[in-house]
Amino acid sequence: MALISRLFMVCLPIFFVFFPPWSSPSIGVHSSSVDDGLLLVTVASDETDGFKRYMRSANKYGLDVEVLGMGKEWRGGDMAVSVGGGYKINLLKEGLKKYKDKKDLVLMFTDSYDVIFTGGAQEILKMFKKFNARVVFSAEGFCWPDASLMDKYPEVKMNEKRFLNSGGYIGYAPDIYEIITHNEVGDKDDDQLVYTNIFLDENLRKKWNIKLDTRGEIFQNLNGALDEVTLKFKGANSYLYNVKTGTTPLVVHGNGPIKPQFNTLGNYLADSWTPTQGCLACGEDKINLQEVEEQDYPTVFVGVFIDQPVPFIAEFFEKLAGQQYPKKKMDVFVYNNANFHAKDVKNFMIKYEKKYNSFTSVPPERGVNAYDARNMGIDHCLKKNCQYYLFLEPEAHLDNSKTLQLLIEQNRSVIAPMFTRPGKLWSNFWGSLSSNGFYARSEDYLDIVNSHRIGLWNVPYVRYVYLIQGNKIKQLQGGYRNDHLDHDMAICKTMRDKNMFMYVSNQLNYGHLIDGDNYDTTRTHPDMYEMFSNPMDWEKKYIHENYSRVLMEEYEVDMPCPDVYWFPVLSETFCQHLIEEMEGFGQWSNGKNEDSRLDGGYENVPTRDIHMNQVGFERHWLHFLRVYVQPVQQKVFVGYYHDPPHAVMNFVVRYRPDEQPSLRPHHDSSTYTINIALNTPGVDYEGGGSNFIRQNCAVSDTKRGWAILHPGRLTHYHEGLTTTSGTRYIMISFVDP
Repeated sequence: MALISRLFMVCLPIFFVFFPPWSSPSIGVHSSSVDDGLLLVTVASDETDGFKRYMRSANKYGLDVEVLGMGKEWRGGDMAVSVGGGYKINLLKEGLKKYKDKKDLVLMFTDSYDVIFTGGAQEILKMFKKFNARVVFSAEGFCWPDASLMDKYPEVKMNEKRFLNSGGYIGYAPDIYEIITHNEVGDKDDDQLVYTNIFLDENLRKKWNIKLDTRGEIFQNLNGALDEVTLKFKGANSYLYNVKTGTTPLVVHGNGPIKPQFNTLGNYLADSWTPTQGCLACGEDKINLQEVEEQDYPTVFVGVFIDQPVPFIAEFFEKLAGQQYPKKKMDVFVYNNANFHAKDVKNFMIKYEKKYNSFTSVPPERGVNAYDARNMGIDHCLKKNCQYYLFLEPEAHLDNSKTLQLLIEQNRSVIAPMFTRPGKLWSNFWGSLSSNGFYARSEDYLDIVNSHRIGLWNVPYVRYVYLIQGNKIKQLQGGYRNDHLDHDMAICKTMRDKNMFMYVSNQLNYGHLIDGDNYDTTRTHPDMYEMFSNPMDWEKKYIHENYSRVLMEEYEVDMPCPDVYWFPVLSETFCQHLIEEMEGFGQWSNGKNEDSRLDGGYENVPTRDIHMNQVGFERHWLHFLRVYVQPVQQKVFVGYYHDPPHAVMNFVVRYRPDEQPSLRPHHDSSTYTINIALNTPGVDYEGGGSNFIRQNCAVSDTKRGWAILHPGRLTHYHEGLTTTSGTRYIMISFVDP
């Protein structure tokens, strides 16, 4: 596209520094007046992403291209589902007339939307002349569209292709012109059948010395031949190699129903990506928003779609609000089908509604289904005359505050940042499709998802988060509904059918996916239970922001009393959520010695408490002890190692003046004890604290989320000081009893 971009830059006012997609420039048509050499000719009615890829490869190898039919209505029928294409021949009759007498000019016709060049004019002409023919057609393994003609074809060797394919041919201009004007052709006639009948006429075949490229020396048709080719690299170059014939084709044609596989190859061919140079295509056709005044930024319509309860949705909204993009250039549309999240949506609206250009909410009581809601988002985007559409589902967390800006600057029709579930292979894209249109893993999927290959990848399916250029939105109206597909697959099929490439970028860390598969909304605070499904998000929300400092070698853990250590470990949010979880459960013990929860049914030093196993948090808490407490224990009590830490007694204690205000002196039945303050003295209660009698030392000014770690039996005889007002909550674990 570089040549075409330069042509257009001349036509634009000099104060434009880039071609923003919202300005919708049309592509130029490069014609040639050459008398010899090679001229490429193609037919294209629209500047699709496939056409852009075609032109990129042509420009890459310095090939002259003449495009016929651009901007005109396609009249050749629907070739994706039936025969057709005669319109191409009629365009060629008109367009190539001026070359009919240029005896030394070689014309090459190819399709454009599904063709990539891998070599230049010199290589193509050299290979063409080796055929000692006037015209060479590409060949394939299917006799189409009329299989009854199969036996009329000349025999070929076992490793060669026998049947003519009209997607690519090369020959001297006078011969090409005579062939395309030999018959009257209807626009919806099948062009391949026209050329087939000419080739099968032995007199005509001899007249124009027509041959087929049966070995794929110039043209490689991929339909039915994917297992015969392999991608190879040599230095900074990529190419396709036919292992069956030992040839390296110069024109690669992704004909037929193998577009996803062809697009995968297209991610590499024409040196788009190589092992030594990385992604060369990533830097092409980009725009730079830093060169645009903020008031001239394109408008972005943000569609958020909440279909069911999802963990960490408050954090999702904050990350959306934290995007470094002017909010007055953003219109927000939130569809919520989960009553559980009504409060979260309301909080987001209250905080940010007036900051955005507009805010539309579709609550559960509207009764809109997921399919119609997504189509409604497209319609609203069109009404706003949006220049970009950012699609979001709350599983996608925009960790990088520049994600939106970076996607816009990449300047692609549809682009998604690569998101994965941390530490897993689950991502927001598919590398390929099966024959029935469902998931299939591409050969490079693992390399991409593990970031072993960094680049911009054309894929057949994206979900959760993607950006669509506004000039493509009209084509997607109604695209989320398909009687046979879910909405996510339906829209991707719509985009594939509309020849829109869906790109995934893994050039940076843009964000991640939440795993909501086992989200239990029967809990008061279900996020608290997401330690195993979403450990990264759980840690960020529930572990103290200064905890990591405690593990640093130079950090000296506070010791308010001899062998009593004190360190931050839990966030205030966790402390509050744990209190509310316990109060929501409500089954506090009576503080008496008889306790049916214990194996022996008797507690020597009873408290008013609720055990972690009563609220389904025992497994989580033991994991917490191992991951977050044990490293500190090993730091302060050097030489003691017991992995994993074992704790039967894990419970929240509630102290109140009118219930149980204090606890008598005692030894804990533990090797060491963890005592975490869940609320704040002087704010939530008065009094309280732990008094270590033998050490004659008390810790009463506890800090919320800070843990006291001390030996249990033998050395640290202690008591719970009286809570004089309010309610004091602490979390206790007797570790390694």
